[in-house]
Amino acid sequence: MTMIEFVQDGVLKKTSGSYFRGENPSFYPTDSSLQRDDAVAEYLVKGLMPERPFIDKSAPIVAFGSCFASHVADYLHEAGYNVTNKTRSKAYVTQMGDGMVHTHAIRQQFEWAWLDRVPRQALWHGYKAEDFGYDETARLETKQLFDEADVFIITFGLSEIWYDDVTKEVFWRAPPREVFDGTRHKFRVSEFGESLDNIRAIHALIRRFRPTATIIFTLSPVALTATFRPLACEAANSVSKAILRAAIDQHYRETKPEDDKLFYFPSYEIVTSNFLRPFRSDRRHVCLPVVDLNMKIFENYFCLNDFPQDFVGKAFRAALREDKGMAGSDRTWDEIDQGRIDDIIERRRALRIELRAAEAQQRRAERIQERQAARRKAP
Repeated sequence: MTMIEFVQDGVLKKTSGSYFRGENPSFYPTDSSLQRDDAVAEYLVKGLMPERPFIDKSAPIVAFGSCFASHVADYLHEAGYNVTNKTRSKAYVTQMGDGMVHTHAIRQQFEWAWLDRVPRQALWHGYKAEDFGYDETARLETKQLFDEADVFIITFGLSEIWYDDVTKEVFWRAPPREVFDGTRHKFRVSEFGESLDNIRAIHALIRRFRPTATIIFTLSPVALTATFRPLACEAANSVSKAILRAAIDQHYRETKPEDDKLFYFPSYEIVTSNFLRPFRSDRRHVCLPVVDLNMKIFENYFCLNDFPQDFVGKAFRAALREDKGMAGSDRTWDEIDQGRIDDIIERRRALRIELRAAEAQQRRAERIQERQAARRKAP
């Protein structure tokens, strides 16, 4: 057999030379690969990031989708970026911004806001099974958020859906127990083709109404809690993610050459491909150090910053060391994360107080201006 030589990470290697391998193949990382100073750039995000960071702290950002979307929105909001769906609003993307987990639910929000397309059945229910309805004020506030956004960060989560068999419309989540009707409420897997159609429709709507906005698609690494399919949940979850990842990539390959403001951020791959214990004890939710690494990588490449050149490299290696230590211990991320969660909750509480004080001050200033304008008009 003919062998060819190649160099990876400074090491001379050999492989079969029977087939043409291209001029510049990208190799899968080894353990030593991940210790390189440029491991993030070379093995995690190569070919996917913008040429230079561009998001400044005044740019209106809308970030919503699956539960991992809350990490994106919270991190950027706490870092001082203008995540508009983190402000108080009647828009459902502010109240359920991390609960719209499939492509149908996300597409529904854009069509409702911009096309005034209202479902024929009650499909939108919250975490406590409450009916959100189709309030016009909420629609207009959603429309305003979308109309003003310069950046859309949309996180897809799963492919399993419940739908109304009469109208064929899709629920946000499973139907609430008290309204469930087995004769018309059905379950199925949203297939590749319709997932791709939904992603195309979302992209097209944003380009129609916000033609210069940046669109960043991501895939949540958070697994299904349970499946309604008659098979093991791990197998069902693998299929659920694969459908979405393939649909995102199909759209990306079709569209990216003509749309330089479309991006895919590989949060799913960063979490699932590089760590021994990236999840908490439920094996679904990502531990805080890996979440934090994800967001540091995002901020480094997308957001204007003054980070040193080796910022993400050091952060990645530190996360790998912490992960390796956890893999060799009996401790759980739940124990370690709890202290960090308490700190995060306190920071967010302080941030909410500060935000409300600023909003109150703004309202007072507006009332003063209105009174002054009224006095000037008075005879």
